[in-house]
Amino acid sequence: MITKEKKTEVINSNATHEGDTGSPEVQIAILSERILELTEHLKKHPNDDHSRLGMYKMVGKRRRLLDYLAKKDIERYRAIIAKLNIRK
Repeated sequence: MITKEKKTEVINSNATHEGDTGSPEVQIAILSERILELTEHLKKHPNDDHSRLGMYKMVGKRRRLLDYLAKKDIERYRAIIAKLNIRK
């Protein structure tokens, strides 16, 4: 589970303007952080299929947000995948 401090840090580093918590960039960054934490958890607990399913759903949601951002503004899309080191 992502801590409140870590989530605030991720939001502040990816916000497009002051008070921004819901832009696609922020949502993608939060999902990426949660996916990284779950990936580490699943390396230690390979039989935890319930957490694996949740991670797959998060990956799908992040993919849909990235597709939306690519369709809406390709430059913002390129910037976020470069910043978060997400492969396309």
